[in-house]
Order: sequence, then structure tokens, then C-alpha cells
Amino acid sequence: MDESIKQRFDLTGKVAVVTGASKGIGEAIARALGEFGATVVVSSRRLEAVEAVAEQLRAAGITASAVAAHMGDMAQARALMDEVIARHGGVDIIVNNAATNPVFGPMMNADESVFQKIMAVNVQGPLELCKRAVPVLRSRGGGSIVNIASVGGLNPERMLGLYSVSKSALISLTKVMAKEWGGMGIRANAICPGLIKTKFSQALWQNDQVLKQALAMAPISRIGMPQDLAGLAVFLASDAAAYCTGGVFVADGGLTV
Repeated sequence: MDESIKQRFDLTGKVAVVTGASKGIGEAIARALGEFGATVVVSSRRLEAVEAVAEQLRAAGITASAVAAHMGDMAQARALMDEVIARHGGVDIIVNNAATNPVFGPMMNADESVFQKIMAVNVQGPLELCKRAVPVLRSRGGGSIVNIASVGGLNPERMLGLYSVSKSALISLTKVMAKEWGGMGIRANAICPGLIKTKFSQALWQNDQVLKQALAMAPISRIGMPQDLAGLAVFLASDAAAYCTGGVFVADGGLTV
């Protein structure tokens, strides 16, 4: 008898690492993966922040632990994966959610260091983390990489030019991962959120003019919540998405339609 579709969403026995998981989208995805049975490692720069998240997940019956890592530091990105493998014997799911955008305004206002920081955290860190995981993923028969990009990576957003450039690069990186690692059973997909109510994006949704414009343009005329992305992430992480790789999945309330 064929495996039921419900069983294909089951993540029991899988090990997942989620970066940028101290709050917002990362925390919501980590919780969802855990609710579907995965052992979850939550990571962010501040250990106390992810320890608090891990404690909350454990209180909800989820197997969870915390590891601090700055994704803009390549040594820390690699060490994060080494620690996950050392603690759990391997990894099956990687969610690259950590991101930064230290400038809101025209590109002309950003100096070289800002560009380097954005590209390091948003693109190079995910690459180094995943490269470190590839041999283990291959030995376990494959796995799933979910990169959290942005609708800005599809159409550059006003005043978020360099951030949009980095997310375009992350989308392209996702497709390269899918092409180069697919033969090893490793799938890679990108999620492009629209305006989601998080601390990271508060400069946008707290701006009445920006929020009003976004709500007027989107068929689903409300701001997104972190939980709105969690189900899509679970799908892409699970065997329910076994034939999905190199995909770019938009969750923006229809803003880009």
C-alpha cells in the first residue's frame, strides 16, 4: 500500500537546524518543524535568546536545543553545523532564515562595509553552512534545504535595494544548490515572504504610508504573520515535497500577482 500523504509530512527522526530562530519567522518555523516530529536546533547570534526559545519548545513537548552562531562569520557558520552533527549524529533539514539589513534608504547611502555585511549574512553564511552539511546529508540519503528569501529578490523593493540584491543572490544560490546537489538526494527550495509582521520588518509595517500601500495592492489585504510561512516550510522540509527542488515559493498575500 502506498504511504499516506499524512505520513509524508511526518518529520519524526529528522534533525533540523533553523538559523535566525530567536524570534519571528525562524521561531515559527522551528516550532512547526518540531510539532511535526523533528528534533530542532535553534540558532541565532545571542545564546540567551535561542536558549529561551529552545526552553519554550521543550515545554511544548518538542525536542530542541540551542547553539549560538553569527551567520556573517564563516567560521561560526561552519562551527554551527559541526556542533549540530556532533550533538545529533547528523542533520536532515536546514532552514536558512538569518538575515540582516543595516540600511534603509538609497544604495548611494551605503558604504562598502554595509554591502559586505549584507552579503555575508544573507548569502555567504547559508552557503558555508550547507557546504559543511553536504557530506552528512549525502550519507543519510539526502535532505532538504529551505532558504528564506524575499519578494524583494524577485522585484527590488524601494529603499531596500542592497537587501533585495542579496535575496536575488540567495534565490540563485538555491537553484545552484538544487542543480549541483540533487543527484545526492539533497533538495533546495526558496520561500519569498512579502511583508510579515516581525521585529526585522517593523520599519515598514510601522510606517503608515508603506503599510497602507501594501494592503491596497495585495488581494489578501492584511499583513502576514510568521505562522503564515510555517506550513510552507514544513511542506518543503518533508517528503510531501519530495519532487520539489529549485523552486521559488511566494507567500505575500498576492502582492506580486
